[in-house]
Amino acid sequence: MAAGPIAERNQDATIYVGGLDEKVSETLLWELFLQAGPVVNVHMPKDRITQLHQGYGFIEFLGEEDADYAIKVMNMIKVYGKPIRVNKASAHNKNLDVGANIFIGNLDPEIDEKLLYDTFSAFGVILQTPKIMRDPETGNSKGFAFINFASFDASDAAMEAMNGQYLCNRPITISYAFKKEAKGERHGSAAERLLAAQNPLAQADRPHQLFADAPPAPAAATTLAPAAAVMPPAVMAVPVPSSMPSVPNMPPSGPPMPPVPPGMPPPGKLSLTYI
Repeated sequence: MAAGPIAERNQDATIYVGGLDEKVSETLLWELFLQAGPVVNVHMPKDRITQLHQGYGFIEFLGEEDADYAIKVMNMIKVYGKPIRVNKASAHNKNLDVGANIFIGNLDPEIDEKLLYDTFSAFGVILQTPKIMRDPETGNSKGFAFINFASFDASDAAMEAMNGQYLCNRPITISYAFKKEAKGERHGSAAERLLAAQNPLAQADRPHQLFADAPPAPAAATTLAPAAAVMPPAVMAVPVPSSMPSVPNMPPSGPPMPPVPPGMPPPGKLSLTYI
């Protein structure tokens, strides 16, 4: 099921899926997105030590139209209670050079990549697995790491909130990382921020609030009709046909109901049964 080298994939037909709960598997993603079109392969990068996925994955469809349709109907649906983010993998990869890269120092030796991801993904989309620098022979942490965010809003928020805070038993230090191609220059410059602000792709990766009690409605929800909420495996919500009346939202104390696409008829007395 794992995908081959990136160069062999059809990038135009490949989507990026982020914000995934730790219980999500490649099999579940395959079955879920098969509803949008024929899937060629699914790949969820895993941490080399824990062998756990890092909250995102890539799905290649048979054609570009299938990928576009999957983005329209699957973006921001909930899987295990968390809204997932779906966009084109090619557009996602172009964001890798936005420059919102931070350096984290004074790390406790017990901190691993998963803990860093879980901690810092609360501030925004992380494009790659956090990179903890390790001794090549022992595999032990050298006490510092790098995190690549999708936007400066996310990296600024992470720096403001976490610099000097204790993570495990040590207060960590956070600053913008030095650029590889320019010695002595750090990321986060005014020029980089200007380029990022002019890049419409970067605007799609605004900081999310997946760990908040009541996450705000995403901007994408105002333009796209999200699909029905996704339950755990084998408890999939049945889509509401266009010919059936819509179901009014339940009161706050009741179970959440799937969103109703715009343009539906007014609520009626017909009740829907969810399998």
